[in-house]
Amino acid sequence: MTTEVWIITRGKIPEITQTTMQESLEADNTKDTPSFGSEDLEALEIHRTGTEAGLLGIYNFPGAVYVTDGSNDTGVIGAAYYRLDENRGGCCQLGKGEEDNSSNRAELGAACLALEDTKRKQDRKPVILLSDSACFYPPPRHG
Repeated sequence: MTTEVWIITRGKIPEITQTTMQESLEADNTKDTPSFGSEDLEALEIHRTGTEAGLLGIYNFPGAVYVTDGSNDTGVIGAAYYRLDENRGGCCQLGKGEEDNSSNRAELGAACLALEDTKRKQDRKPVILLSDSACFYPPPRHG
């Protein structure tokens, strides 16, 4: 599989970071482990603006931006959201792992939590919901 990595044109990636990224791309891990280093704010901003969300201008979006995820692991179905502009989030347990064999319920639960949160705050702003769930994508069209 071909992988492309995009960065902001003003960005400079140190060789050690390039090596780490290459090793991550070649690793067989099924989940990404976030890296929480001691980067200065400028380096963090360069990183953020070079991500898919950054390239789409989401970090400058005037409304509420939620990131959601669901999990069906270790016997627990869980859902969580994080609101970027307020640096806060929430989570819940939706059930037990044996009740469902996919994470769709958890992914939809996470989206529901985020939408309930914005409704509870009575925001009159537009909302962006970021998710890695395939259940939000439209089905392919057959012509």
